Amino acid sequence: MSLALSPALRDALEAWLAEERAIDAASEATIRAYATDLRGFLAFLAEYDGEPAGPARLAGIELRDLRAWMAHERGRGLGPRSLARALSAVKGFFRWFGGREGFEPTAVLSVRAPKFTRKLPRPLPEDAARAVIADLGDTPEVPWIAARDAAVATLLYGSGLRISEALGLRGRDAPLPDVLRIRGKGGKERLVPVLPVAREAVAVYLDLCPFDLVPDGPLFRGARGGALNPRMVARAMEGARARLGLPASATPHALRHSFATHLLAAGGDLRTIQELLGHASLSTTQAYTAVDTARLLDVYDAAHPKA
Repeated sequence: MSLALSPALRDALEAWLAEERAIDAASEATIRAYATDLRGFLAFLAEYDGEPAGPARLAGIELRDLRAWMAHERGRGLGPRSLARALSAVKGFFRWFGGREGFEPTAVLSVRAPKFTRKLPRPLPEDAARAVIADLGDTPEVPWIAARDAAVATLLYGSGLRISEALGLRGRDAPLPDVLRIRGKGGKERLVPVLPVAREAVAVYLDLCPFDLVPDGPLFRGARGGALNPRMVARAMEGARARLGLPASATPHALRHSFATHLLAAGGDLRTIQELLGHASLSTTQAYTAVDTARLLDVYDAAHPKA
């Protein structure tokens, strides 16, 4: 893949990725995705031209080059969502590179992303969400682990945290305050209220946990005392949904979806929910309005069956 880039362009790509990491606080997963998408695009361009791409080639890129790349990606089976993500990475790099090299990347920026249907979030009904938390806490084999899993699930559902955010809490965060300062995706900070039931669930777990609480150490511990792996939370959820007869969509992240959907159904303001979830764009949060509408239609259809 390195043969697709001239040394100058390879250095530019690394500089852009470093800037995304440092200034925009992009996560490592995002940086890896950007790198993969950009290198894939530049590899195509090198094959298309028969020689490695350099800065001059990028400055003179044309709309037909982008169309050829997108057709190539679709031909190898890339879906609209993935292609839109790759195009976004390409645009981001060209916007930065054009500013550095003094050219307008009009051809790249004018390309429209392919349309795709966003998957709707799949929340749990309120009684199912509560049943999951109760089930996790009732697992009898190791009481402290049961209390831990219930505490994590309560935070996901009660505060709308991502699993990475819940497991990123440190010992110094305990006892949990009324409001947590959470650093989410892209380093974006937000304030999240913590319900009394969540504070109590974490307190119960800490009373039972056999490991000492260290300020800079993880709040939630694995069976051997290290940081709790998110896979263990997912596995606990798998057991709960099997016992409760819930669908495969009942994952830890579904509890965050449930938080947002239930808050919206109770009259929550969309902007407030956006802030609580840490969404960069309101359009992401608006997906929950579609879920709420779909639920209302299901209720209507059940109450008024068609003849």
